[in-house]
Amino acid sequence: MDLHYSPFDFAIQKDPYPVYKRMREEAPVYRNEEDDFYALSRHADVVAALKDSERYSSKNGLRLEPAFWGPQAEQIFSFVALDPPRHTRLRALVQSAFTNKRVQALEPRIREIGKAHLEPLLSGDTFDLMHFAGGFPTDVISELVGVPEADRAKVRDLGMAIMYREPDGGPVKDLPPSAMAAVGALVGYYTELTIDRAKVRQDDLLSGLLDAAEGEDRLTPEEVVSILILLVGAGIETTMLLLGNAWHAAAAHPDQKALALGGRIEDWVEETLRYDPPSQTIARTTVADVEVHGTVIPAESRILLMTGAANHDPAVFENPDAFVLGRDTAGSLAFGYGRHHCLGAILGRLEARIALEALTAHIADYEIDEANAVRIGSSNNRGFASLPTSFTAR
Repeated sequence: MDLHYSPFDFAIQKDPYPVYKRMREEAPVYRNEEDDFYALSRHADVVAALKDSERYSSKNGLRLEPAFWGPQAEQIFSFVALDPPRHTRLRALVQSAFTNKRVQALEPRIREIGKAHLEPLLSGDTFDLMHFAGGFPTDVISELVGVPEADRAKVRDLGMAIMYREPDGGPVKDLPPSAMAAVGALVGYYTELTIDRAKVRQDDLLSGLLDAAEGEDRLTPEEVVSILILLVGAGIETTMLLLGNAWHAAAAHPDQKALALGGRIEDWVEETLRYDPPSQTIARTTVADVEVHGTVIPAESRILLMTGAANHDPAVFENPDAFVLGRDTAGSLAFGYGRHHCLGAILGRLEARIALEALTAHIADYEIDEANAVRIGSSNNRGFASLPTSFTAR
């Protein structure tokens, strides 16, 4: 059978790892003419590209859909869609506000949010894990940013509309009008919130972003809003999908599930990030001709860096297709690498740990109704829209 890979082929997305294996072995520089991209799937090649912003540019964004790809990508992906020196400047300003101290100080409130979302779902002996996994990180980001409680349901609905999924349809190569309208509405909301916060500061990330400065250099209001939009995908969707993937992976491996439910939470999080990461690809644009494994990739080519495939590279991970808690996951590329390593990695790990601790505090064992589980449809993310679960309470 001919090797075929497309990020828009949801049949592949249901289980991409066998395809990734063939790509690594047969076509480490893969070319898709129809969708006009190249793909690198070996760990060493992906790392080399992520380190090399001079030849692999972020200028057109991280995803191939027309709504996301191009010079407008900065409006959605903020500094993540920039190269040095603009990336260096914006990342430094954001980092001065989005500090580890601010994240760690939020832990007690994150636990309260988790409890409020989870406990109502556990009144019987069945629930949908994704009902918890979706609402929880949305409210955590709202708490971090400083969204008033009265507005959080609206922000949650808009965020879910942007995180578009149509798993039972054919290839969808762009966002639908409803998702684009949600992006516009969220931009409008955050613009108004930024204006209000500029008048009266609070103890939240939005105020921190408005106050972030290096000498006379400050973030513009437009830059602040783009950072807040970035948090919808980077701070909400990935955590939602991580929780679902962790729940599903453990259920499929009963011996590892026993360890997870027995308290191996951090190992559970880290192995899920390696084994089935929420984000599977990162797009780049080649600035000059690049030769990899004897293949010349022309300048201005679209290229997918297959982090999901790299996380299963046997050159880095022994028995990579096995789900093994406690393995060495230091080579995982789930949060990227180098200058674009995810600023929110600490928050994402903290949220996942708190959520799984809350779940295991109430649940002694569980099974997933695989027949009714529903996967999302996404070009670069992998996970579930629904995970019906039956459980035994502690």
